[in-house]
Amino acid sequence: MVDINPPDKMVEIAGNVGQVKGSLSPSQLLVRGIMGGAYIAMGGGLATIVGTGIGEAMGLGFGKFMAAAVFPVGLIMIILTGMELVTGDMMLLPVAVFQKKASYAQLIKVWTCVYIGNLIGSLIYAAMMVFGPLQSIDAATGQLTVNSFGQAAIGTANAKVLPYMAGGAIGWFSALVKGIGCNWLVNLAVIGSMASTSVLGKVFMIWFPIMSFVATGFEHSVANMYFIPAGMMLGANITVLDWWIWNIIPVTIGNIIGAVLFVSMIYQFAYGKKI
Repeated sequence: MVDINPPDKMVEIAGNVGQVKGSLSPSQLLVRGIMGGAYIAMGGGLATIVGTGIGEAMGLGFGKFMAAAVFPVGLIMIILTGMELVTGDMMLLPVAVFQKKASYAQLIKVWTCVYIGNLIGSLIYAAMMVFGPLQSIDAATGQLTVNSFGQAAIGTANAKVLPYMAGGAIGWFSALVKGIGCNWLVNLAVIGSMASTSVLGKVFMIWFPIMSFVATGFEHSVANMYFIPAGMMLGANITVLDWWIWNIIPVTIGNIIGAVLFVSMIYQFAYGKKI
């Protein structure tokens, strides 16, 4: 049995998936987006727990690899259970538009509703982590105190905002470039998963690109809707304005460029029916 779709079939499937997403109601997109944001946050939370302390003990590169190795669980759950992630939709809806299976109005609807849903889901799960595994109850006082995992979460949040702030314009541009690299890899995972007709094949195709972007140090807007607020809730020296200006906005723009320019347009040109 052949369980691999050739590239032209893969691109056709991507357009069909975008078409289905474009036909969904805003409420459907919002609810699926909430779940998608939570699932990405689950991968982020797991990465924090697994990665804590490994870098100091076994080297920075190995620590980054171990955290990156578990992060893909979020996208695996999203794709296999049919939930929504805006960074994937940044590629799928343009492909559907190029194939005349969706309109630009549908593209905007999907991106907007799913983005909001992803933010809500990420914040919900961040709060669960903050009042759960990232703090411990002090036996003497009965109060919650930030534990080693929580300290790692604070460090992650600071690292995703403060250096870009310090760099000013070049820092903002760096965040944008890291957003491009991230969503190039993310959408190779998304469209690549459509090459396989088996669950195991889809998991492998998702895992390698996602692990690569995390270990490399690129920036994902939805993951940062979890990582940064979780650190902020625990005491990171970051304001909401800092979070958005120095990370979410440039990273989101970069994610769009990475998805549309390096995946949607390239694969539609190379393997899709001509516009």
